[in-house]
Amino acid sequence: MYDERMIAPMRQELTRLGIEELRTADDVDAKLKDSKGTTLVVVNSVCGCSARNARPAVAMALQGAAKPDQLTTVFAGQDTAATAKARSYFTGYAPSSPSIALLKDGRLVYMLERHQIESRSADAIAKDLEGAFEKYCGEGAAAGR
Repeated sequence: MYDERMIAPMRQELTRLGIEELRTADDVDAKLKDSKGTTLVVVNSVCGCSARNARPAVAMALQGAAKPDQLTTVFAGQDTAATAKARSYFTGYAPSSPSIALLKDGRLVYMLERHQIESRSADAIAKDLEGAFEKYCGEGAAAGR
């Protein structure tokens, strides 16, 4: 685990956007189990090569008209029980961090894994997220739901 003082700015990059931080497994289940609508789950991390672009990409993507109903995050390597519980909702995907998942009514509908984040610009990652938001969260999302 990293010193909390070191990672606080990384947490704040997402929480200042109104993204709710889930710190325990119970927090995750309370938010995701039996949830209705769309929920974004950002698996945040210290990884400078990927997370440094993932966090700004989330901020950019949330500027669009289509947005998930709920915005959440867990921090890999810090809040380990919460992260493990969140990953249990990502059926069919190996653990990776950072990663970004979109759930609809508690079921995974979109996943952006680390290998799809690393070595890409925040703009490119944001475009992927915007596309997913439009498909699953926007007014015309009924076909994608």
